[in-house]
Amino acid sequence: MTPPRLSRNSDGPGGTAAGGRGGGALQAEVDLLGALAYGELTGFLRLSAHADKAPTLEQTAEVGALAVEEFRHYTLLVERLRSLGADPQAAMRPFVAAVDAYHERTTPNDWLEGLLKAYVGEGIATDFYREVAAFAPAPTRELVEKLLDETSGAEFVVGAVREATERDPRVAGRLALWGRRLVGEALSQAQRVAADRDSLTVLLVEGGGAGTDLVAIGKMFNRLTENHVRRMLRLGLTA
Repeated sequence: MTPPRLSRNSDGPGGTAAGGRGGGALQAEVDLLGALAYGELTGFLRLSAHADKAPTLEQTAEVGALAVEEFRHYTLLVERLRSLGADPQAAMRPFVAAVDAYHERTTPNDWLEGLLKAYVGEGIATDFYREVAAFAPAPTRELVEKLLDETSGAEFVVGAVREATERDPRVAGRLALWGRRLVGEALSQAQRVAADRDSLTVLLVEGGGAGTDLVAIGKMFNRLTENHVRRMLRLGLTA
C-alpha cells in the first residue's frame, strides 16, 4: 500500500517538533534527516540481501560490512530526529514512495549490477544530500557531513568491477549501459524528493542567499552529473 503523502508546505507529523525556530526551517531539517534515514534503512536491507549473491565469502563479508555501516548511520539519524522532537517514522514516510519506486525500477540482475548500483546510486544521493545539508543548522549539517564522509566501500567496488571487466571486456559495455540507467533514475529520484517537499527546495534557495534560484539548482544537478561521470571513469566505464 502506498503510504499517505503529506501535503505540500505542510509541517506534517514529522515536523511536530519542539523548539523556537520557525516551522519552515525546522520542517526542512526534519525532512532532510527523514529522507536520509529512510535511504540508509533501505540501503541496509538491500545490501544485506545482496550479500548472499557474492561469489566469495570475502566479498560477502565486504558487502555485509557496508550494510552494517548503513544501519549505524540510520540509528544516528533517528537519534537526531528524536532530539528535535520529531517522530522518525513520520519523518521518513513522505520519502517512502520515491525511494521505493527508484529501487523497483533499478533492480539489479546480478552481483556486479548490484555493486554498481550501490556505488553509483549511493554516490548521487550522497552528493544531493550534501548540497542540501550545506544550508542546514550546524548540528544537523555536521552530523550529515560526518556520515556522508564515512561512507566506505568505494575501493572494494572499484576493485571488483575492474577485475571483472579485465577478465571479460564484454562486461564493461553492459555495466556502462546499466550505469547510464542508474544515473537517470537517481537524478529523477532526487528531483522528485525536492519537488515533493517544498521545504528542501526552500532550504536550497533561501539558504544559498539572494544569488540562489532555480537556475542555481539546475547547476547543482549538473554537478551531480559531473561527479557521476568521474565515478564511472574510476570504474573504468564510460558514462
